[in-house]
Amino acid sequence: MKKFLTFSAVATLMASMFSCSGNASQAPAEERDSTFTSLAQPDWSRNAVIYEINWRQMTPEGNIAAMQNQLPRLKDLGVDILWIMPVHPISELNRKGELGSYYAAKDYKDVNPDLGTREEFKAFVDEAHKQGFKVIIDWVPNHTGCDAVWVSEHPEYYVKDSVGNMVGQYDWTDVYKLDYSQQGTRDAMADAMMFWVKDMNIDGFRCDVAMEVPTDFWDAVRPQLDSVKGGEGVFMLAEASKPELQKNGFNMGYNWPMKDLFSEIAATSGQYTFKADAKFPIKTALAIDSLLAVQAKEYPRDTYLMNMTSNHDLNSWEGTEFERLGNLHKAFAVLSYTLPGMPLIYTGQETGMNRAFEFFVKDKAPEWEPRNEYFTFYQQLNNLKHTQPALQAGEKGGEMVRYATSEPDIYVFSRTVDGKTVTVLTNLGALPQAVQFTGDAPQVDGMVNFFTNEAAVIPAEMAAGEYLVFINK
Repeated sequence: MKKFLTFSAVATLMASMFSCSGNASQAPAEERDSTFTSLAQPDWSRNAVIYEINWRQMTPEGNIAAMQNQLPRLKDLGVDILWIMPVHPISELNRKGELGSYYAAKDYKDVNPDLGTREEFKAFVDEAHKQGFKVIIDWVPNHTGCDAVWVSEHPEYYVKDSVGNMVGQYDWTDVYKLDYSQQGTRDAMADAMMFWVKDMNIDGFRCDVAMEVPTDFWDAVRPQLDSVKGGEGVFMLAEASKPELQKNGFNMGYNWPMKDLFSEIAATSGQYTFKADAKFPIKTALAIDSLLAVQAKEYPRDTYLMNMTSNHDLNSWEGTEFERLGNLHKAFAVLSYTLPGMPLIYTGQETGMNRAFEFFVKDKAPEWEPRNEYFTFYQQLNNLKHTQPALQAGEKGGEMVRYATSEPDIYVFSRTVDGKTVTVLTNLGALPQAVQFTGDAPQVDGMVNFFTNEAAVIPAEMAAGEYLVFINK
């Protein structure tokens, strides 16, 4: 993986991005490694929104039938890709908690009996396709549960310690790590993945800790999966922020750095409450520019990064979006939709659920009805993503033009494609801030406020956490 740019390199790159008027845009193509191209992206993915289904906690029943009953609601919400947390049976040996971790798979070619059967899952995929969704499943290629079928049938697939014992990683005491120096491991993993694409007709995978698996495995397995799927191939999401993975193997990776930056900005603004002793570097909204510049340089030009304010790991282990982002949580959600990339919604976010799901036991499902302001908020954002060509992911989206302001937490930018512009203003600070431009100001004549349909007006001041999105009529 290429290393992050040094501070001086970032400064040089940022200087090249700003014009004398105080505007900025993404790094131009000529500043990238021209040999570092990416996979062709399917057209349907450009304006897509991904939704993570925590099937165990989504409904009181926690099974396929109940999950399928949620499809019309998710269609109304306006999401496109359904990412389903691991569906495999969970190992019992060294199991954590009553039900165990989804990520300790026992059999890659079967379905967790708590969820249902393979036949029921295939029917779910078929119905989801009929309703216009793409379906990807969470895949755990780095390790298996401690009593997985491969443990007894193919012990040669596993990493061993100096005395021949299978081993895990970190504090993952319920799993054993797979050994990708063995061709048999690679072949078996590829075969299992192809089963789900061919026999179950899924559209791709979200791959857990993808950076722990050798990049050349992903480079080799991707064309195999594409050949089975046909058409535009599979859609692959890496749980990793590793640029080389997105050259030949993955369409999209996690934007962990942006997630961290959101938390740092919120903490600087006094909004972070999850852990009293947590320490964060002081960051203002201007740090977003530096991060975007680094990513524009490091990543293939037409690849995607997944933006988020929550997911299953964050919700369970790092705090809800309310605990991490405070009264800035909606402003950061708006940024997750309007900055380059694809936005994620996690189960319960569309209800404003302000609690963590239990991870190893059955928890109470969110109250889906009546639908509240958060459902409307995310429904509107999904419509924004679908209808504005400037917000397309990858190289077809509009380049960011930044408008410098006197206050570092007033973050203003626009993106334009085919004459249609989206202009975003946010206050990511702790206090009301004046909106004063030190160079050019965005031109909003003839535009409207996306959320209210009123004529666009740049305010003299913005409240803490306030956000505005202007679009052409």
